[in-house]
Amino acid sequence: MKLSLETPTPLAYFANLVGSDSDFPLLEAAISLVQDDTPELDIQGVLDEVDQLQDQLRKKIPADATDLQKLRYLSHFFFHEKGFAVNLNDYDKASNYYVSTLLQTRQGACESLAVLWMELAQGLGLETRGMEFSGSFLLMVNLHYGVAIMDPATGKSLSREAVLERLAPEDKDMSLKRFSHAIESARPRQIIARMLRNLRIIHHIENDWQKLLAVQQRLIVLLQ
Repeated sequence: MKLSLETPTPLAYFANLVGSDSDFPLLEAAISLVQDDTPELDIQGVLDEVDQLQDQLRKKIPADATDLQKLRYLSHFFFHEKGFAVNLNDYDKASNYYVSTLLQTRQGACESLAVLWMELAQGLGLETRGMEFSGSFLLMVNLHYGVAIMDPATGKSLSREAVLERLAPEDKDMSLKRFSHAIESARPRQIIARMLRNLRIIHHIENDWQKLLAVQQRLIVLLQ
């Protein structure tokens, strides 16, 4: 009997990744988004690149480092040594949301930067999550003394007042009491949905209907 092993389509592969919330592979799901543009992408190769970054980072951190020290090492490594940053000169490009491109160019969108940063943070044992706040995307890291709110575009820690400054004009009168309720933790599924919705806007502006359809199909699979 002859066995035939067919390679799954990009959509089928994505559907398999995002089928459950209990063990949602955020990084791999984010990497797979590029397959609508480059179906032949070696996803395992990209994962290996991230592992290499993780190994480089771990070698720089003392074994007895506190959570705060780990956070400082990570931010310096990510934003200064490796030079990851937002692509301000060409922000409305679909490639900014592709982790594989981010690893090559060191430039991307806030969301792709956040996904990669969170993967490295979790590899250090730091508890971190994405946050949606008044249209912005931020990062929150749990530390032994409290929490740190980070800007994924710069790696800078933000005070509560600095975060409130990002409010839309109609929300500027928000009291500090309501502050914690204004920030919504973004689960991995929500982060991928945010990336896909941004890609949908880009493809619509560019009249790229084939890629727009592919993104819409991913959203249906992700949110059904």
